[in-house]
Amino acid sequence: MSSRKRNFRHLLQWLIAGSRGGVNRGRIIQALRKEPLNANQLGNLLEVDYRTVRHHLDVLVKNGVITSMGERYGKMYFLSQELDEGWGDFEEIWVRIGNKLKREDLE
Repeated sequence: MSSRKRNFRHLLQWLIAGSRGGVNRGRIIQALRKEPLNANQLGNLLEVDYRTVRHHLDVLVKNGVITSMGERYGKMYFLSQELDEGWGDFEEIWVRIGNKLKREDLE
């Protein structure tokens, strides 16, 4: 595994599994995998407050996980090429998070 790919995997691990809000970021990534969406559409789809969605989008864009096109309210979000290439890493992290959440619900 290349150093760059390993670094991106660590970044995903931190953004999704290692920090508050990781579940919402994971849900946003999953939604954008299906189709490009704007912040309002994501908020409605995920039933998350618009300002919360905007915060997570900013974090994901800043870290190169997603990209955007357009301006202001019409700005659409897409997966970055790096995430697209590392989708398997995201899926692995996401499954692990899901399993952890299920175990916590059982306790």
